[in-house]
Amino acid sequence: MYATTLKSFNMGSNTGQTILALLTGAIIGAGVGILFAPDKGSKTREKIGKEASKAQKNVKEKFQQTSSVLSEKAQIARENFEHKLNDTLSFASHKADDILLAMEDKLEELRKQNMKLQKKTDSKKA
Repeated sequence: MYATTLKSFNMGSNTGQTILALLTGAIIGAGVGILFAPDKGSKTREKIGKEASKAQKNVKEKFQQTSSVLSEKAQIARENFEHKLNDTLSFASHKADDILLAMEDKLEELRKQNMKLQKKTDSKKA
């Protein structure tokens, strides 16, 4: 159960890291391409500004998507944990009931043996 939860979390984390790496590479590539383009400085700065704005928007969208996926996976993991915990508690409760019944049966046997011994002792005294 815990391994599944950790595996799901790691997969989400790896996805986020991959997206971040791709976006970082795209931003750097676009920046380098614009800087080496044969344009005036003002046009180059304008292009850099537009590309930075696009990249920022893409990063924000990907971050929100990744956060949403991770939140969903965390919710599923929490629900699975609660379900397993309830199952375990229910099982333990049933086992405790079985143990108590066995102890009550054993106590009843001991009481019967004690009564027999007391009767024998009383009959010997008489």
